Amino acid sequence: MAAGGAADAQARFGHSVKGLLTEKVTSCGTDVIALTKQVLKGSRSAELLGQAARNMVMQEDAILHSEDDYYGKELQKSEDLKTNACITSARPLPKMVRDALKHIHEEVVTRYYGCGLVIPECLSSCRILDLGSGSGRDCYLLSQLVGEQGHVTGIDMTEGQVEVAKKHIAYHMDKFGYRKPNVEFLHGYMEKLSDAGLADESYDIIISNCVINLAPDKRAVLQEAFRVLKPGGEMYFSDIYASQRLSETIRKHRVLWGECLAGALYWRDLYSIAEEVGFSPPCLVTASPITIGNKELEAIVGEDPAREWQLWEAVGSPAGIPTQVFSAQATNLSIVGDCRFVSATFRLFKVPAGSRAGPAQVIYNGRIVGHERELVFDANFSFKEGEVVDVDAEMAAILRSSRFAEEFLIRAGGANAAAPQGCCSKGVKEKIRDPFQLLEQLTAPGPSGGTCGPPGCC
Repeated sequence: MAAGGAADAQARFGHSVKGLLTEKVTSCGTDVIALTKQVLKGSRSAELLGQAARNMVMQEDAILHSEDDYYGKELQKSEDLKTNACITSARPLPKMVRDALKHIHEEVVTRYYGCGLVIPECLSSCRILDLGSGSGRDCYLLSQLVGEQGHVTGIDMTEGQVEVAKKHIAYHMDKFGYRKPNVEFLHGYMEKLSDAGLADESYDIIISNCVINLAPDKRAVLQEAFRVLKPGGEMYFSDIYASQRLSETIRKHRVLWGECLAGALYWRDLYSIAEEVGFSPPCLVTASPITIGNKELEAIVGEDPAREWQLWEAVGSPAGIPTQVFSAQATNLSIVGDCRFVSATFRLFKVPAGSRAGPAQVIYNGRIVGHERELVFDANFSFKEGEVVDVDAEMAAILRSSRFAEEFLIRAGGANAAAPQGCCSKGVKEKIRDPFQLLEQLTAPGPSGGTCGPPGCC
């Protein structure tokens, strides 16, 4: 092996040991523990890895067997997560949202595992569906923003989470001063909303907070979302996306699945699936980096991953021990490999065919609460009160057909409608659709130490 290749393999070894902790080891018994210590004899990692193996073989039903167990039993609070994939904050919270969060029960907040706060604008009196509502944090937040005349439905596949959400309904309605509940929580699957009794065209908005990646059939999720949305309705959601299609090894990894990584969709596939289902092209809102920084798992690698790699490589895979546990081959050594992950927020709209026309010029009236001076719609378009903005045909159709129609003066035409607005440089700029490109631009300061205009402009 060339020097460069050996170094890469040694670096990847550190990540592979993390994967060993997440495999459910059966029928290996104490031999696993003994052999683990033999392999890593003299290594600082021996005791920790041995203990991890002991814990795994003693559990009759591994709590990582499915996401139901992972989110309902293994995770009791946000701090139990091993990556930041499920708790990444998408962007700063408006004051009215921060204030609303203060009214939510402590247990509901503690059991929150989302990867962004998925709160769109212009919500008064809307009917909202939360896919994968978990403990109900976002539902109770939205309950305050839609008002007593609005309604919020949460659906989740984890009974334990639904129970947490339901038991605090009375507390929150009293806290909000509502005479009757405007929230409900259902146990069910987002791929099968009809089984939960959700009718066609019954919601104005659907939100989802880091859960679509847990669904094996993402096309079915988007199809059901499209079905239950009213014409002009919006799906506003945060989730985890991958820079490439994931290997079978990653997709079957239990902890990476529960941590929202193994089920991550290749970002380009979102665009193709959305189009097939009938949505308008996705609008990229924002992106945040994903890190794997669990200190306990890091400790297993020790301070010298190169030394442990040599020991592991020398021993190989002893007879009778599953190769997925002890193999030093590529599948375990590069479980993630070159793949990158990002937390991104997108907007999808159910635009009626009749609303699709040409580009337009629009003027925002500044009447959306919390966004009176400026409405940052996505990474490409930002609307300041009273300012004429050229928009392309896609954005024009969205504004005409959605709940935002009353917030804009819209007139046909536009001299430079293909360019995202608010950029400091002149000329047509291509829309940013790639969340990894957006992340790079958000984290790379401009000449003055930051970006100017909407994210991605400069």
